[in-house]
Amino acid sequence: MSYRKEKMMSLTGVNCANMSTDKLQKMSEEVLKNGMHGLCFSPYEEGQEPGQQISEQQIRRRLEIIKPYTQWVRVFSCTDGNENIPKIAKELGLKTLVGAWLGDDTEINEKEIQGLLDLSKSGYVDIAAVGNEVMYRGDLEEEELIDFIKRVKKEIPNIPVGYVDAYYEFSAKPKITEVCDVILANCYPYWEGCTQEYSLMYMKQMYQEAVRAGNGKKVIITETGWPSQGSSLGGAHPSYDNALKYFINAQLWSEQEDIEMFYFSSFDESWKVSAEGDVGAYWGLWDKNEKLKF
Repeated sequence: MSYRKEKMMSLTGVNCANMSTDKLQKMSEEVLKNGMHGLCFSPYEEGQEPGQQISEQQIRRRLEIIKPYTQWVRVFSCTDGNENIPKIAKELGLKTLVGAWLGDDTEINEKEIQGLLDLSKSGYVDIAAVGNEVMYRGDLEEEELIDFIKRVKKEIPNIPVGYVDAYYEFSAKPKITEVCDVILANCYPYWEGCTQEYSLMYMKQMYQEAVRAGNGKKVIITETGWPSQGSSLGGAHPSYDNALKYFINAQLWSEQEDIEMFYFSSFDESWKVSAEGDVGAYWGLWDKNEKLKF
């Protein structure tokens, strides 16, 4: 084992909890430099939001910022310029988990599915995700989603296909779980009001619930993170220190246990406040101006 990894593995949640802000910053930087499995990619600049066209220039600039620190990127959509993200990511040597964003608009859904299929058949997709939290939002009926998943699996049989949702949905919706090749689970102790002190333990429980539901299928944590600013939710308090502690603990655990995890998110995006409240704008490792928070 390398000295760096041995040093990192010696860190525990208890030690992290007692660290000063300065030490947390230094350890976060060390963990980041050691590299992550994956990052959820935030393409939207200040003043932009989903539905608007994003440029190849901004995609390339942001991918080049995160490239030294991650092996994979997760893409949420296959339209409005998002389809260029996996193309540029592949050019930069990154692997891709690419999603078709499904909602209650039939026309948009069709464009997203076709975009995912086109990218997959062109070699830009390593794992395909059919929908993100569709069941959680109630945008589609369960059978509608299953039909989409089956359609994609049939057309790209050599690429693992899954569906992204909160970890508990895979226990609650066994028919969806059964049709997936891989279980793509979002695990957020913050959104369930868990204190930072117990957040890693709670995320492990979330992951294990998804593992049990998967019944032998690979489980990937497709989202987890902690906001650095905003309003509290129960015992979960957003803060700069808490965000650093959660990042450190989550990354060390995923490395130690060989858990494939996509951290949420790469950059802060202000448009998210409309759906998530004030915390929505502060999930990034980099701020909205593309400056590393550490």
